[in-house]
Amino acid sequence: MSNLLIEIGNTAVKAAWSEGSVLGKTIRYQGERIMEFISSITEKQLPAVMAVVSVRRIEDDELPVLERSCQHLLLLDPAHPGVLADYGMPDYLTYDRACTVVAAKYLFRGKPCSVFDFGTTLTVDFTDAAGNYLGGNVSPGCLTRFKALNRYSKALPLLSIPSEVEFPGTSGKSAIESGVISGIMFEMEGYIRSFPENVVIFTGGDAIYFAKRMKNSIFAVCNLGLMGMAIITDEYVKKNIQ
Repeated sequence: MSNLLIEIGNTAVKAAWSEGSVLGKTIRYQGERIMEFISSITEKQLPAVMAVVSVRRIEDDELPVLERSCQHLLLLDPAHPGVLADYGMPDYLTYDRACTVVAAKYLFRGKPCSVFDFGTTLTVDFTDAAGNYLGGNVSPGCLTRFKALNRYSKALPLLSIPSEVEFPGTSGKSAIESGVISGIMFEMEGYIRSFPENVVIFTGGDAIYFAKRMKNSIFAVCNLGLMGMAIITDEYVKKNIQ
């Protein structure tokens, strides 16, 4: 029977069925009725295992809903750090980041990796050739930077990601666009120069946008986190159910 993967992020929820480590179609949801969204997926097919990665703690009233939606529930949230230890990850690392690292280690065995995740935050995590987690950094994501400029500076408008960037900016609008996009580009290039031997992997909502602008050789894997969840869930099944 198939497993169901649920990734609860800062701004959206992603769900996907998986067979072993292979992902099926991804479903995206943005709204506040997360438990209803999950129940709507499982009412026609009950998953053998439902793995839930959440950036926030699962509330007590939500737990029974999740338990009724599957045969076995695997929670990957701040209250359940055990899986992090099993994969050699520190307990301060969020599970969404940990899953991207697990997938990167699986896809690029024997090679050091730099994993960039472009979402509400921009995270970068590093592994060595043996797959050991070395650490990582967190900074504001692309849209978060645009929103911060508007919120904390009364004179600046709220802009979104431009299709083209003028460098340097020659107007108020292009100066903001260039400042945000070029700043992220310079940031990434600095990380890549610091670990020149690493395989560079982009994931997250803005991954393709920035991948197209890179001169370096990179791999763009948009559902890297869900892939990591599939790997973790498959290993959980083999150890605890079969």
